[in-house]
Amino acid sequence: MADANGRLLGLGRDAIRGVGARLDRTQGRAERTDVLRAAHTVIVVVAFFEAMEELELPFTLAEVRLTRDEQLALARIESGSTPQTPDLVSLLLATDLPCPAPHIPASALTAMLLASYADYARRFYAFLEGLALWEHMDALRRLRAHAALMDDLPRAAHDRYQSLYVELAKEAPEFGFWVTHVAQQAIHTDVGRALSGIETLLTRTTEALRPPVDVASALARAHRAALAHPVLDAASAPDGIRIPTLQDLYLDPDFRVSAVSGQAAPADHEWWGRLPLRRDLTRYLAGALTSPQLAEAPLLILGQPGAGKSVLTRVLAARLASVGFLPVRVPLRDVRVEDELQDQIEQAIRASTGEQVSWPELVRAAGGSTPVLLLDGFDELLQTTGVHQTNFLERVSQFQRREADQGRRVLALVTSRTSVADRARYPTGMVVLRLEPFRAEQITTWLAVWNEANMAGLSAHGRGPLTWQHLERHAELASQPLLLTMLALYDAAEGALRRADDDFDVTELYEQLLSSFARREVGKTTLHAVSDEDTAALVEQELQRLSLVAFAQLNRGRQWVSADELEQDLTAVLGRQPVRPPGFRTPLTAAETALGRFFFVQRAQSVRDGQVLATYEFLHATFGEYLAVRLTLHLLTDLLAPRPALSLGDTRIDDDLAYALLSYTSLASRQMLRFARSLTGRLSMAERRRLTRTLIQVLTQHTTRTGDQHPAYRPALLRTTTRHGLYGSNLVLLTVLLAERCSAAELFPGSADPPGAWHRQCLLWRSAMNESQWTDFALSLDVHHTWDGEGRALEISLRSDPGTPPQPLDMNWHFRYPRGSGGPGWSRSYWDELWHKTAVSGGTNDSVMRHALDPVFRWLGQAVTMFSPVDGAPASSLAHDLLELLLADRTAMSDRELGDLYDRALQGTRLLMDMRHPHLVSAVHALLTAFGQDRGRVPGDAHDDVLQFLAQLIQLMFGGSERAQPLPVTVFDALSHALASHRPLVHALISAEDRALIARHHDPATGPPE
Repeated sequence: MADANGRLLGLGRDAIRGVGARLDRTQGRAERTDVLRAAHTVIVVVAFFEAMEELELPFTLAEVRLTRDEQLALARIESGSTPQTPDLVSLLLATDLPCPAPHIPASALTAMLLASYADYARRFYAFLEGLALWEHMDALRRLRAHAALMDDLPRAAHDRYQSLYVELAKEAPEFGFWVTHVAQQAIHTDVGRALSGIETLLTRTTEALRPPVDVASALARAHRAALAHPVLDAASAPDGIRIPTLQDLYLDPDFRVSAVSGQAAPADHEWWGRLPLRRDLTRYLAGALTSPQLAEAPLLILGQPGAGKSVLTRVLAARLASVGFLPVRVPLRDVRVEDELQDQIEQAIRASTGEQVSWPELVRAAGGSTPVLLLDGFDELLQTTGVHQTNFLERVSQFQRREADQGRRVLALVTSRTSVADRARYPTGMVVLRLEPFRAEQITTWLAVWNEANMAGLSAHGRGPLTWQHLERHAELASQPLLLTMLALYDAAEGALRRADDDFDVTELYEQLLSSFARREVGKTTLHAVSDEDTAALVEQELQRLSLVAFAQLNRGRQWVSADELEQDLTAVLGRQPVRPPGFRTPLTAAETALGRFFFVQRAQSVRDGQVLATYEFLHATFGEYLAVRLTLHLLTDLLAPRPALSLGDTRIDDDLAYALLSYTSLASRQMLRFARSLTGRLSMAERRRLTRTLIQVLTQHTTRTGDQHPAYRPALLRTTTRHGLYGSNLVLLTVLLAERCSAAELFPGSADPPGAWHRQCLLWRSAMNESQWTDFALSLDVHHTWDGEGRALEISLRSDPGTPPQPLDMNWHFRYPRGSGGPGWSRSYWDELWHKTAVSGGTNDSVMRHALDPVFRWLGQAVTMFSPVDGAPASSLAHDLLELLLADRTAMSDRELGDLYDRALQGTRLLMDMRHPHLVSAVHALLTAFGQDRGRVPGDAHDDVLQFLAQLIQLMFGGSERAQPLPVTVFDALSHALASHRPLVHALISAEDRALIARHHDPATGPPE
């Protein structure tokens, strides 16, 4: 296919056969990557032309006589005025052809290659049409050429590409790392240890590389030493317990990975759930580090707090130093945030080695190793500096491009918490990876390492090994590596996990767990022996400190709080006192130091202008939720304190601190309610009754609250009405939780209409909440309409079964009629006002409801406010009954239920007929539609009533009675067409006289009589 001036196929085949020797001559990891990429480009192009050579075409390829430049042009490779034997490495690197990458599934790569080969085929076909050869072909040969080139060639080229790829993988192991077979990864169950396989995978690729020297060698030694260090500071362990080393205890996590595209949502859990789970982290990293993409944009590694992101960078830094890479780990919390990235790197190098060196000097000392930046803690920059670092990933990518232009290619990985991933701007081509929680097999392996390291220490405490059976009920916590470590330390100190019985729920675990760590910290900080009573008091103070951190986060609507915000909150609520009196109102001094002692409180930090900016976050959000509920119950039970001995008249209950903390957000999340239910369940019945009465008093006095005794406490800027609504809703929620069930009359003892008071309060609460808060609050409660001696009543309870629909409505209750009231129906004329009010006040969710009901209002509006009572049964609207007839599974109804439904529908439809209302047409149409389906099983009385109604309607329309008010012409026309649409049914139901009456007075096909 090539002329004498250059044979691309020959050069390409030679390049494939010689790739192994060419790789042996490379001077560094970067050059090796270039050769690998060029070799892959060769096989993409060669596979196409070899497949075309073997294709059955109605002409010979010798007749086409493609030159080398023409072959390159078809593959979108511009050669220009190159010599006869061009350097394929430099030539082929200039093109942009599909290239495998470890984050790209094999199916996606196949699709990209087929698309490229289809494009090549189209280009070749267009080239062919311009040749004299084409002019001499008849129509049949042209059709054969089109079918072969456009249909057969792309698949044949891909098949040939796969064969060539296998040949390349034999010469270069990297090609084996780049191909992804997700199905095989999903069933892989082995648990990797400390990325130990990455050195085995990459050793063969580094045999010809020069080792690092000087400061680069010192940096590599520093990173390798980390494997022998304990995972955590040994001081955090109880006496006799040993923290295993990083090399022993770190397990390779499962993960999901994807390129970031326009539809990507890396902060969205559901988006990640649509991606395949992978269990080959070591192999993936080997592929990512040797592929070209990582030199153009960083790999972003996401995970929850405690998922092991920072530890992963430590392990990776230790492993890469011996396989042709120079890892440079940069803890972003420890470098100056205002500095350029290069300056931050140099600061991290000095911290690791003690040597002051410039970045270019380090790269020159790296020998043939490629630098890998491990930028740990991007989320800490975002949390502590706000929006100032949203372009950080773009700046990393720009740094990589600049270094590549200078011949200093650098790879980059960045770690961050998942929840802040939506606050960053992503450079083009970036890949994002999320670490997954441990599965049971990984937890079991982790426990085996822990138990082996602590066999002697556990035996000394009289305990056996900690097993998965001990942790299974707490799997959500145990699935995060750092929290798993915390559980193991807690069990080592207390032995509680293995003693736990069925009553040891998550609430009890959190209380014991947090108290255990607080007790240990108290023991470390007290200089002299203290009594058990004093120790308990100090432990309680520690937990209250943590609880105020929880409220600082909760009331700001996020899972972290800055040190400055926390200090402001503490000062506003507790004030600054030089003396530390006993009790809850102890001032919190040195908050950072107090909180930093607990490793289940994560401290994020960065350094700006020489000042440390810090934020605090619980490793698991439920720790903060538990502590907030715990303090809430303490505050409310404090309201039961004895009153003054002399109290003439009503005495105000001092709930000022409770109002300050509980008026900024709702406590109605499911997890917080679980904690609250468990904690209140530990109170005696007498205490619960007393506290219920007290909270109702507080709710009553709150309705006239005008003051705020903690005006400086402002975690969020909320309107006073919003704070009133939130506080009131929290009081009601806790009251219902304590009482288990209470009435609106008990909640609002001074109201003349307690159900109406409940409705008005709900409107206030809803206006105070965002949609998510209102949803949580509403879904946490059940309301039950009933009657008592005073009339209608309302009972409120916690919702017990989320799958149960609300109680069916009885319109007798809402319109203040007695239960089971019969008699004539009633109607209201304001249905259109209801419709319009939903348009004025409706938010998104209410508008969704209105959108569904718009046809009902438009065609059955009057039926919405037209009600039909039945003796001894609930009253319902005509619109409700007609929709029930059309939509319900009537085969599940008894004959009596079906008959009652038709009786109510007929009663309401007659009211419309008496009103001569236009919506009578839609009601008749719905009634006849349903009756046509149910005719065979409608009970006799109801069946006769339908026939009687139809006869009355025909007499009204066609009887010509002078005493009856005639129908409006528009209603008559519409009814005529409605009856015509049901003509077979109508004629089967009415009498011969009525059929004759219709025939004499009106033919439905021609309109009304004159």
